Amino acid sequence: MYATKTKVIKVARPKKWRRVEFFPETRHFIPTGIPEKSMDENILKVEELEALRLKDLEGMDQQACAEKMNVSRQTFQRILNSARIKTADSLVNGKAIIIRGGNFTKNICNIVCRDCGNTWKDSYENYQKVFTGEYQCPECNSTNITCCMGRRDSFCRKRCRHRGNMQP
Repeated sequence: MYATKTKVIKVARPKKWRRVEFFPETRHFIPTGIPEKSMDENILKVEELEALRLKDLEGMDQQACAEKMNVSRQTFQRILNSARIKTADSLVNGKAIIIRGGNFTKNICNIVCRDCGNTWKDSYENYQKVFTGEYQCPECNSTNITCCMGRRDSFCRKRCRHRGNMQP
């Protein structure tokens, strides 16, 4: 937040990317016996599906799920609650479920600024902007940034390689 001569402007914190490992092949579920024209639907975000998978199918505890998705425990709980509400609403009220969208990535990269030494984690999608000069260090605004593995022209094979993304 910073002040100008006439008003205070709040700068929103950017949403943190949620790491997901599972992308469903089937992304649309429709209940039978209800005409499609009159059917309501719930949009289940990809990260909400991942939260359901980790907690309810894999049986992981909440802290482990949050770490796996690269979010706080509280954020994980909010994502999980939202997914459960949408799923229950669809099952009880005969609504379709469509899985799409969200703020997710399959890969989180460790990034370092070569000028100031600042290190941070970000999504692979943001790190791709390095090649066009659009991406800057959040501390010093330098564009002289690289993967922590020291490779600016390509990604480290195990941590950063992009293996596909499910667009909305």
